[in-house]
This record gives sequence, structure tokens and C-alpha cells, in this order.
Amino acid sequence: MLQLRIHAPADLSGAVLDVLRADPAVSAIGAVPGGSIKPPGDLVTADVAREGANEIIDRLRRLGVPREGAIHIDPVPTWISRPGYDAERRTPGTSADAVVWADVVQRSYDDSELNWTFLSFMTLATLLAAIAIVLDSQVLVIGAMILGPDFGPVAALGVALVRRRWSLFGLATRTLVLGFLVAVVSATVLALVARWCGWITDWDVIRPRPGTGFIYSPDKWSFIVALIAAAAGVLSVTSAKLHGLSGVFVSVTTIPAAGNIALGIALGVWPEVWGSALQLAVNLSGMAVAGWLTLAIQQSVWSRLAIRRRRARAFPDA
Repeated sequence: MLQLRIHAPADLSGAVLDVLRADPAVSAIGAVPGGSIKPPGDLVTADVAREGANEIIDRLRRLGVPREGAIHIDPVPTWISRPGYDAERRTPGTSADAVVWADVVQRSYDDSELNWTFLSFMTLATLLAAIAIVLDSQVLVIGAMILGPDFGPVAALGVALVRRRWSLFGLATRTLVLGFLVAVVSATVLALVARWCGWITDWDVIRPRPGTGFIYSPDKWSFIVALIAAAAGVLSVTSAKLHGLSGVFVSVTTIPAAGNIALGIALGVWPEVWGSALQLAVNLSGMAVAGWLTLAIQQSVWSRLAIRRRRARAFPDA
């Protein structure tokens, strides 16, 4: 169940209420005349079955509500309502599977913003990965994977392609490229300092590393794992119940590959650089493809369910 909180301009309030009253996915409506000060108008709330939210939000957008007012979309963690239960039963699909596209797109923009927090996490994760390689520590590699924030903009690439948000695609691409560039350059500089201090040598990279050798040795499984992990990650982003992003982070070798690239450049071990760069490219491409494909399937499924909803409204007794 979702709650919509709408700041409706005075000239649109009636039309907003008509949209809400006419939809069987809406189980409760509240209105405070004059409750919106900016813009001047009414404050309207509605309880909506998650499965039917997209169509309602789209109709409110076509009315022009976002241009002059605002639509807030809040999940309702706990609710007790027979009308709410009936609204969910009437609406095709299930709440856990429903994709609320406005929410997904908003989170994609947020996760793709290039800011100091993103760059800091990227740099710290890459540094941790470089230390993990020197120590051949799988535990530290896992920690670096979890710390890395790169899945957000990778998932945003799929959202951008499916929803045709080309500005989001450019933003996510820019954030990924600059994020990895800043992280690798920072880790390379600190690796050079560590080499000058005598803390690391090229032997730390070229010696047998049973715990971290997979980082610079991509194969068919690298791509397959990236596909599966990204599909699970996208489902975590779009679903109301699943939360498996940590599983994605510890499955793909993006941040560890960046750390190995930095070490290879600092120590002049170029085979490590090329192998890790290929590993990074394989993982990112696999994640992007899987994210796009998963979202495309979800959009196709929910488009068909929307057609069923429209038919049900047109022929309620059929």
C-alpha cells in the first residue's frame, strides 16, 4: 500500500479528486480545502494499492499537477483496512512485484549524482581493495565490494534505457567514469607513496595470490556472475520486499579490479593492469545488460497488467 500526498493548485483540485474517485485501486481519499499554501490550493491524500500506482501517477502528471504542485509517494509499512484489502484484491498483480516507476527513476537520479560522498566511498573502497590484494585477504576484498557505491549508477543505465531518460543515462555514465577515474588515480598516488616508503614491492602483486588471483583473470563466469548479480540487484531496487544489494556487491569484481589497476600502474606490472581492466569491463557490461533486460521484462509485464486494469474498469461486470 502507498499513500499519495498531493499539493493540488486550486484550479486542479477537482480534477485530481475525480481521478482518485474513479480508480478502484484507491481505497481512501482525504482532502483539506485550502491546506496547501504554496501553491495555493488543497492538500489531498489517497491510499493506493501499489499495483495500481503507476497509472494514477501518470494521470496526475497529465493533469499538470507536478508542474504547479507536488506529488509525494510514501510506502505504508503497516495498515489495517478492509477497503485497502479489497483494493489490492481488485488490482491485477501483487504488491511485492509491483514496480513504481516514479520511485525507481527518482532513486536512480539520486544514486547517480556525482558528489563528494560518492567519490569518497569509491576512493575508500578502492584503497581497501588495494590493501586486500597486497595482503591477499578475501575478507578485505568482500569489505571493499560492500563499500563500493558503483551499483547505483550501473542500475541507472538500465532504468535510463527502459524509460528513455537520456539525461539520466548521461549522468550515470559520467558518474561511473569519473568515479572510477578518481578512485584509481587516488589509489595509484598512495600506492606510489607506499612503494617509496618500502611498504610494498612488485612481488606483492606478481606473487601467487590464491585468495585474490581471480581479480585479474576474467573468464566466462565473470560475465555470468555479473548478469545474475545485477538482475538480483535490480529486483532489490524495484521490489517492495526484497533487499539483496549486499549480495550484489560481494558477487561482482568491479572495485577489486580498480584497486588492482592502481597497484599495477604504481608498480609497473602491466599484465595485472590489462587483466584487471578487462575484468572491470566485463563486470560493468554484464551488470548493465542484465539491469536493462530485467527492467525491460518488468515494464512489459506491468504494461500488460495495466491493460487488464483498464479493461476491468471499462467492463466491471464482464
